[in-house]
Amino acid sequence: QVQLVESGGGLVQPGGSLRLSCAASGRFSIIYAMNWYRQVPGKERELVAAITKDGFTNYGNSVRGRFTASRDNVKNTAYLQMNRLKPEDAAVYYCYWDYVVGGTRLSSWGQGTQVTVSS
Repeated sequence: QVQLVESGGGLVQPGGSLRLSCAASGRFSIIYAMNWYRQVPGKERELVAAITKDGFTNYGNSVRGRFTASRDNVKNTAYLQMNRLKPEDAAVYYCYWDYVVGGTRLSSWGQGTQVTVSS
């Protein structure tokens, strides 16, 4: 499997912005969806955003209009631009990819990056 490496989390004030990145190295035949999930203690992991290989995006209701998912297929990197952050956006954010390597369809999770929204 491929290792996904996330970066960009941190502490931000309400109303601020952060940009998360999720990168991987590997001989991908194709990367289907690049997804972003988040999880807070005691709750299930929820889908925040997804972007297909063709660039179509889908967002959770709570982030639609504030978050933007994008991807760079040359760099094998996914991005999540988070604007107008709210305290309830605080969570550990994970990327999750669905891809093909060596003729095998696989999926992988990133290690997670903490986002804290607080004044």
